[in-house]
Amino acid sequence: QVQLVESGGGLVQPGGSLRLSCAASGFTLNQYAVGWFRQAPGKEREGVSCISSTDGTYYANSMKGRFTISRDKAKNTVYLQMNSLNPEDTTVYYCATRGTCTPVTSTFSAFAWGQGTQVTVSS
Repeated sequence: QVQLVESGGGLVQPGGSLRLSCAASGFTLNQYAVGWFRQAPGKEREGVSCISSTDGTYYANSMKGRFTISRDKAKNTVYLQMNSLNPEDTTVYYCATRGTCTPVTSTFSAFAWGQGTQVTVSS
């Protein structure tokens, strides 16, 4: 069964950090670009970061310097390290395979989605 599973979300105080994981089963994630997306209530889903099949990395402007995307090929997993979190980062985060990483904020080329993980930034 082809599946992506996100984990690592939770409650964190402003200024804190979380590391999200996107684990794949049933297929080799390493051959695909993988994006992280988020969707706040009432808003469209938007891309926040992407790692290409050749490990190039891309970030939405508001995440540059705060978020870092990486890949562990042995674990068939992509990570999103999120630092300096603020309440505006509160939402559900999803990972998905992508045909291309650009434009990073677009969901156009995403074609296999995980179920999402909730991130809440609050004091």
